[in-house]
This record gives sequence, structure tokens and C-alpha cells, in this order.
Amino acid sequence: MMTAPPNIVFILIDDLGCRDLGAFGSTFYETPRLDALVARGMRFENAYAACPVCSPTRASIMSGKYPARVGVTQWIGGKAEGKLKDVPYLHYLPIEETSVAAALREGGYQTWHVGKWHLGDRPFFPENHGFDVNIGGCHHGGPGPNGYFAPFRLVPIAEVEPGKYLTDHLTDEAIRLIRAREQRPFFLNLWHYAVHTPIEAPAPLVEKYRRKAAAMGLERVDPFVEGEFHPCLHKRDQRVKRRLLQSDPTYAAMIENLDTNIGRLLDALEAEGVLENTLIVFTSDNGGLSTSEGSPTCNLPFIEGKGWAYEGGTRVCQFAVWPGRIAPGTSCGTPVTSTDFYPTFLEAAGLPLRPDQHCDGASLLPLFGGGAIKRDAIFWHYPHYSNQGGTPTASMVEADWKLIEFFEDGHLELYHLADDRSERRNLASVHPERAAAMHARLKAWQADVEARIPEPNPDYEARRVAPSVPNNAYE
Repeated sequence: MMTAPPNIVFILIDDLGCRDLGAFGSTFYETPRLDALVARGMRFENAYAACPVCSPTRASIMSGKYPARVGVTQWIGGKAEGKLKDVPYLHYLPIEETSVAAALREGGYQTWHVGKWHLGDRPFFPENHGFDVNIGGCHHGGPGPNGYFAPFRLVPIAEVEPGKYLTDHLTDEAIRLIRAREQRPFFLNLWHYAVHTPIEAPAPLVEKYRRKAAAMGLERVDPFVEGEFHPCLHKRDQRVKRRLLQSDPTYAAMIENLDTNIGRLLDALEAEGVLENTLIVFTSDNGGLSTSEGSPTCNLPFIEGKGWAYEGGTRVCQFAVWPGRIAPGTSCGTPVTSTDFYPTFLEAAGLPLRPDQHCDGASLLPLFGGGAIKRDAIFWHYPHYSNQGGTPTASMVEADWKLIEFFEDGHLELYHLADDRSERRNLASVHPERAAAMHARLKAWQADVEARIPEPNPDYEARRVAPSVPNNAYE
């Protein structure tokens, strides 16, 4: 008996930290619907975003390629210099890339994008990358100048009643699409703007978490530690501000609202009778924002966060639910990354793989059944200064080992993640042969993907004493 191809719901949350769900370790944020959903499927214990900032990860999801191979290595619109010059990058996802949406549409799927895009201006919007419908996807990296409450001022969203919350509205639109679907499988690409800055949430929920923080005694604890000055020139007069615990009431309210809306989406899928034949994948585009711009969350025991090469910057909450195909309550320790979604969705849909396109991805379907995938390393190349304190780096994970190359001075850091998930003990001098071998492999990979390497900035000393200039506000 032939089984109908599954619907695919891909939920990408912006800036969600690897410990921002109860099921992944949070004791302050409340996520009952998502926690229950995790229990119905497989959680990935070592899931990584392809970059510590958003646009490159999004490009890797759509293309099945590492960001350096695509040419989108920085959040689009970002520009920063320090001791090193900024590296040129593409400010759009090239039309020449056959996106996963285009491949699914060619295979008979309805394709809908709802939410953030941030992969180029109008010629590169979702409708030009294989989506039948685009609601909310544009060049903005955040919810726009008015924040999360209507009027939104986002180009592809019709105006709604003043004061409506953006996460609620986008979920309403996703539910509307499901209810109005045709009788063929659909691909819902739900990329919420939450929980990106500005940190804003409905007032009653914020008050709930203010009371909760007070009851837990968290308001008496200073959650921040002030660190070094930022290495990038446009923030050189500001210090890195690290959050040491999860206690921000407004951020917690954003998380709960997001959880409620994912629950509403699940209820709609169930009411429409399609939940049992739907593959749901949930992940984030980078680590939680923990060192800058208000530092609203904390990723500990994983250090640092968004914008950094350390685990807090790239490790994400990720899980998959597929009734009848993924056993409930399972977990997977295999390292996986953003490029893997493309071949996963094609194989789940029963469509031909496109190895020339998703050349850096590996289908997760064998893992869904308890098997293995063929890949022994994951690579990153982020040759830019971030807004969060990170400097230009490249890195790789091979089995339990992680190597980071810092481009400013060329030094290497080597960590054994199985024993040191907090990356506190640099073993590069203890295991110089391993560090050298991994570095050689990293260099060979950079050559293969034609990665751009940052060069020294001859203007650094002169500009270091000049007034700083703010960066783009919509990252």
C-alpha cells in the first residue's frame, strides 16, 4: 500500500538559545506545548546552526550548502571591522541556487513561507525562491521599526488591527493556509521573527514573569558580568555584557507566547486531520543572545552565544516529530547541522535527491530510525566581527573534538567536548598533533569551499580613536 507523502512543517526560531526550552534545560521559561511535542519525537543532543548569526544559516537551510560555499557569510546588511578588514559577502541568496522549496514544489508540494526571510531584497524574496506564498518575508532581519505590535510596517504583511502581536498574527496566517490548503502535500516554512530583538511581549505575560522572578529571588541577583571592550570598531566604546542566568521577564514572556502559538498550530493540524501525516522539524538559526544588545538569555553551561564560535553561539534546540516514523521519546547524539534539512525533506517526500545542490547536507532519515549517517565532521567559517563580541573565526567538530581558528592572531583552541562542554580547557598545547591535523583539514575544507580569509586592517589604529558609528539596526 502506497503511503501519501507527508506534509512538512519546518519551524525556525530566530535567536532561540540551546537552553531556552524546558525540555532542553530551562527552569525559568515555561514551554509546556513544545516540551510535550519534544516527547513525541526525537531530540538532537548535538545540533548546530551553520553559523552563529542568522542569514548564513538561513542560506544554508535553503541551499543545502555551507554558508561559505554559497557566499553568504554574514548577516545581510552587516559590516564591521577591527584589527582585520571586513570580508566581502553576498547580500542575497542567489537565484541560481535551487532552494529546497523549489525542489519540493517541483515534486508537487504547495510551498508557503511565513515569517522572517533576511536573504536579500525584493528580487530575492521567498516568492522568487520556490514559494507559492510569502507572508512576512522580506529584507528586514527584525520585526521592523515598530517592533512586535501592529502596525508592523513589514512589506509583505497586510495591516491588521493596531496592537496585535506579530507572533500571534504570523501563526494566524499559517493556520489560515493550512485550513485553505489544496488536496496535496504542503511545505510550511514557518520562520518566526521571535525571539529576535527588540525584546517585547504582551504586558500580562511580562507581569507574570516579573512575579515569578520575584518568587524565585532572581530579582535580587545581578545576572550580568561586564567583560572586555568589543573588538569591532563600531562598538569599541562598549563592553561585552554576559548574562549568567535566565531571568529576563520580557524574554520569558516572548518564549511562552511562542510556545502557545506553536501549540495553536498543532491544534489546527490535528483539527484538520493532517497531524498524523506531518513531519515537524523545530530548530534555531543560531545560539541565544547572551553577551550584547541587552543580553536577554543565558546559554550556560555552554559559553558565549550568538555571534561567537563557541558552543553557545552555534548549538541549538532541535527536534523532529513524525508519527509512525520517529519513535516517541528518543534522542540522537550524532552531530547535525543546518545543511541537513534539504536532503532530509526530499527523502521524506519520496523525491529524488539533488546531491549537486545539497552537497554539504546529509539526510537525517537514517537517524530517525536509529541508524547512522556518513559524515565525520562539521565545519564553520565566520570571517567577520559580530555585534555580540565575537571575532573572525573558522572552526570544526570532529567526533568529540572541536578546533577553533582565530583569524586576528592565528591562534588555535582545541576542546574535547565530551569532557569539557563549557570549553574551559584549551588542549591545543597538550595535543599539538591533533590540533595540527584538524587545522590542516580545516584549511583544506576552506580551500574547497573557496572561503574568503580576512586580511589585516591598515586603518585600525587610526580608527580606534575616532568616534564609533552604529551598525545596521535590523540584524
